[in-house]
Amino acid sequence: MMKRVPALILVLFAICLLTETLAAETYQLSMLPRYSSEEINKRISPLAGYLSKKAGVTIEPIIINNFAQYEKQLKNGVIEIGYENPYIYVLVSQTHEVLAMALKGKGGDKFRGIIIVRSDSDIVSVNDLKNRRISIVGRTSAGGYLSQRLTLIQNGLDVEKDCQVSEAVDNKQENVILSVYTGDVDAGFIRESALHMADKFVPPSMIKVINRSAWLPNWALSVKRSLPEEKKKAIKKALTDLNKNNPVIKALKITSFRAATDEDQSSNIVR
Repeated sequence: MMKRVPALILVLFAICLLTETLAAETYQLSMLPRYSSEEINKRISPLAGYLSKKAGVTIEPIIINNFAQYEKQLKNGVIEIGYENPYIYVLVSQTHEVLAMALKGKGGDKFRGIIIVRSDSDIVSVNDLKNRRISIVGRTSAGGYLSQRLTLIQNGLDVEKDCQVSEAVDNKQENVILSVYTGDVDAGFIRESALHMADKFVPPSMIKVINRSAWLPNWALSVKRSLPEEKKKAIKKALTDLNKNNPVIKALKITSFRAATDEDQSSNIVR
């Protein structure tokens, strides 16, 4: 009986090591909450399943409720794989490393924001925005703040000093459009592709675009820098192997991914 005890201890020790290894091989994937929780889940769940098979690990889709919490989770290393705009990526880049950049539509590897007003507004150019009330998606939104901020700087305006800025409820693009429509604000900053997100509630004829703002690098797919190199390579290859007809790409509503570097993501970004 005594001879069996050491063997039992070895078995238990091996089980513990296996359990720790399996736990370490589970990664969390999340997306910047630009959309509703339901929409984000639809977009990233197929990606999580696909990367799990290609990288040989378990990848779980995780939904974060707001921009600030998302940024915090990536900075703390809680989220191993993230999908975010270039501004957020720059903020978390000490912890995360970009592997690929999304390509979409005519802009390809770049996108931009627009400035909207009511169609009956007296605002016709960015120069008319001084001292006006402006709704933005959030101060870490690329298409709903940074793009427009860069354009205003080029026109001699500091949006934070020269305008009255307010962040949209839940950092949602459609809430910016609603605020403009109801007259709660004089103008709104949204991503170009979000122009018709609130058409169910706002007649398109009531909103006009006064400016298409600065181009920015497209969204980043990033991973925790401390991940094993072989896992990073497997994830990057899996991403760049996807073509436009793949269900994963269709769920994400992009065209494809291309390999990317920190330099790609930091272009034009203002901290």
